[in-house]
Amino acid sequence: MENTYDCIVIGAGNAGLIATLELAKKNKKVLLLESNLIPGGFGASFKRGRFEFETSLIQITDYGRKDNPGKIYKLFEKLGISEKIEMETIPEAYHVYESESKENYKMPFGIDEYMEKMEEYVPGSYESIKNFFSLAIEVKDALAYIEESKGGINEEILNTEYENFMKVSSHSVDKVLDALKIPKKAQEILTSYWIFLGSPTENLSFVEFATSLHSYISLGGQIPKKRSYEISILLAEEIEKNGGYIKYLSTVKEILFKDKKIAGVQLTNGEIYKTNHIISSVSPTFVYGKLIPNQMVPKEALKLTNSRVLGAQGFAIYLGLNQTAEDLGLNDYTYIIHHSLNSNKEYQYRSSSKNDSSVAVVINNANPLCSPKGTCMINFVSTFFGDAFLRNVTEENYFDLKDKIAKEIINNFENTTGIKIKPYIEEIEIATPVTFARYGGHPEGVIYGYKRTGLDNTLPRMLAMGKENFIPNLRFCGGFDVYASSYSSAYLSGELAAKLTRRDMASEERREENTWQN
Repeated sequence: MENTYDCIVIGAGNAGLIATLELAKKNKKVLLLESNLIPGGFGASFKRGRFEFETSLIQITDYGRKDNPGKIYKLFEKLGISEKIEMETIPEAYHVYESESKENYKMPFGIDEYMEKMEEYVPGSYESIKNFFSLAIEVKDALAYIEESKGGINEEILNTEYENFMKVSSHSVDKVLDALKIPKKAQEILTSYWIFLGSPTENLSFVEFATSLHSYISLGGQIPKKRSYEISILLAEEIEKNGGYIKYLSTVKEILFKDKKIAGVQLTNGEIYKTNHIISSVSPTFVYGKLIPNQMVPKEALKLTNSRVLGAQGFAIYLGLNQTAEDLGLNDYTYIIHHSLNSNKEYQYRSSSKNDSSVAVVINNANPLCSPKGTCMINFVSTFFGDAFLRNVTEENYFDLKDKIAKEIINNFENTTGIKIKPYIEEIEIATPVTFARYGGHPEGVIYGYKRTGLDNTLPRMLAMGKENFIPNLRFCGGFDVYASSYSSAYLSGELAAKLTRRDMASEERREENTWQN
């Protein structure tokens, strides 16, 4: 391999793969370094017995289809992979249960269908929900303008063309929904989706929530027929087709500097690769703390990173069942099991060691052929906030504790839905925050990046896009950057990091040209 590159990307997760391909397609000489043997990060699958489990994907949002494309479809089309992926459509938006009362609500895709179903559950809510979606559209348009500006925002345009956006941009979900006079029960059903954003609605940005939910309900959700690993492999292949380089089993030990400027990276095996530009899909917490010499980390970077709160930690259960979903009565794709439909109460519950709430996904109800004939698979994902999991775990009790929590989550699912699954378990695998920390290198095993609250909601991150580049030519992507976590967010984050890096390169070229001319 050569040892000098236009850019080096650290980490071949979803964001790193997209960033690398974006640069390779622009004829940049780019190297992608990955510590694991395969690409994709958590965008992968694994086998146990006769089942192949999806590691982390629940749905890809903002995708749509060819005749009604979302952002991710357009991105994949631009990168040349949209026609190569077989997508399956998720049948319904979500089926949410409150385990305390056994109340449950099944919500469809499609804005009109969603509003009609909400009116059926909560008579008199139709107009206020319609106003919510109308406002969400303006918010999406305003965010698109801010994103395209790449830091060069014209406030007059925002104030005149996106007046309602400006009114709600600094407010929480709860405050805006109250102002829209949405009935409380309708608010609880609507905000059940908060768990996919990782912050309770009393401090989750309305902007973030409204855009995410509108994209999901209007465009639906999709999953790749051959698991998320299908996308990871396609991206890796396209990188190499376009002249990019990928080096697996390559762990970065240190980011190198020369004259206080980025000069390259050194791997744990001693190899050195030179570059003036780095994109990291590894968290700033890890990069500033482990990969950069202390004297090279600006105080502002440390101050901001230390002030941020880590998001939800992941706990996953993968079940292979020896009965079909139909035979077991598993008729839905997404079961959201909350103890309370009040997101703020639920957040407190998930911050306790008693937490047995979860999101359960029955893959077969979107992809019937994903498991052997006569079987089905369920993935459970629970989230722990704060130290709810870590404060109880020791080296001695780790295996007993994870088994105990898994049993409680499965029991709660059975008791809440009335569907029995324990007698039919053929294969089971359990992943804890410790697993996610070990495999993905995420601090404390978080799967949501930084908690989405205050300055870590998407809008403040966008507005600070050009102001947090503390070390010139070092950019971040993935769950800890502008778009936070989720598959779709990671893809968009990788695209943005590549665009900003190309801008950095262009600025350098102009400076060199001016110096030469002078």
